[in-house]
Amino acid sequence: MPSQISTSILDRTLNHLKKAWHDLSVDRLKDTLELSPELTEKDHALLRQWMDSCLTNTGGEVAARRRAAQLGENYLALNAEGRKKFLLLLNQHYDVDNNAVEQAIEAWRHADDDTRAAARVQLRDTLDPPRVKLLAQFTELPEGVKFLVDMRAELLALKREEPELAPLESDMKRLLANWFDIGLLQLERISWQSSAQLLEKLIAYEAVHAIQSWDDLKNRLDSDRRCFAFFHPNMPQEPLIFVEVALVKGLADNVQKLLDEDAPILDLKEADTAIFYSISNAQKGLAGISFGNFLIKRVVAELQHDFPALKRFSTLSPIPGFQRWLNKQTNADLETLPGGKNWLQIAEPRLPEGWHLDEEVAEKRREPLLQLAAHYLTVEKRRGITALDPVAHFHLSNGAEVAQLNWLADNSDNGLKQAAGLMVNYLYDLPHIESRSQDYSAQASIAQSAKIKALCKH
Repeated sequence: MPSQISTSILDRTLNHLKKAWHDLSVDRLKDTLELSPELTEKDHALLRQWMDSCLTNTGGEVAARRRAAQLGENYLALNAEGRKKFLLLLNQHYDVDNNAVEQAIEAWRHADDDTRAAARVQLRDTLDPPRVKLLAQFTELPEGVKFLVDMRAELLALKREEPELAPLESDMKRLLANWFDIGLLQLERISWQSSAQLLEKLIAYEAVHAIQSWDDLKNRLDSDRRCFAFFHPNMPQEPLIFVEVALVKGLADNVQKLLDEDAPILDLKEADTAIFYSISNAQKGLAGISFGNFLIKRVVAELQHDFPALKRFSTLSPIPGFQRWLNKQTNADLETLPGGKNWLQIAEPRLPEGWHLDEEVAEKRREPLLQLAAHYLTVEKRRGITALDPVAHFHLSNGAEVAQLNWLADNSDNGLKQAAGLMVNYLYDLPHIESRSQDYSAQASIAQSAKIKALCKH
């Protein structure tokens, strides 16, 4: 169901955008732009001429806006190869003019007190590539911001095979970071009463624990559950990032139990813990522009206001990189790690298929796996600076503590593949959030409970 909904949303959004821009572009504009889907060499000269007219505001601001609409409409009509050529052309021919920059630098160096301020402004403007102005014109069009977010998503994918696109991607990231300043974002609660369109997007964008059905979704929005999302004013129907929260008694240690549709609804008077069990970025084009730390803090404030009896704020999180890291360790490496020697003594240490279904087999692996996972989360670093595991890095940078490892907490195929079914609770101890965040950022210091420290001992 999620993939079907995702395709339906994409088709509706694309068709709506094409119609809105077509209606805008044909109105009062004599010239038209018609490109072939694959963007042939013959189209290049026409495309550059059209882009130039957008930049020079030929015919005035209104005409330039309509040309931008036609440009965007043509981009949407291109096939994958055509879009790649479009982006390569934009990257190559609308970059900074190095000669103009050198002249502006010389003018600034030789400026006197009366002209230095103007020379500085001129230098700053010259350092902005023309493509930035062109891209900014799309923001004035209906759903133009969403168009640019999706264009950057395509760029991020293309950059792997076309590394020369990096400058264009960097320009787009800078633009989007400015437009998506945290002060502009709105926090909203998503409930069963939210629009069907928004609920469909929640299903499509869920990236941690796939939503299997409408009943599953309804369960996640029940009275003892909460879901919050950040929205941008120019993308009111598009969640940027959302978090799913369970209000429970005690520290949740199994995601299947947490998501069980048949489990009784908790009396909210008994809830003492808020469990953040899923945080999903909904827009691939906003990768690298962080909202998560602000989202968690805002949601904690909302929950504290509504439920003063809540004492703990914790996650029940996956460990997506653990199994991959473990499989890379040599026997010599494992000999030196907590739990490593015991792991090597097991006849089939690489976890054969279905291992977790045999209680005796699983129990033999329990202690060494927990020890190795504790080491992975608290010691293994990327370039010696940040936690190797991406989810751990996210929560540690926001001031959380590695609190508890949970055995076979996610026995889904994905949970077993990523982390041998293990999950971890990151605890947000409110009085210590800021200091722990600073310690992690400045010294790579990882806050951990006594339970975790004990597991890390040889």
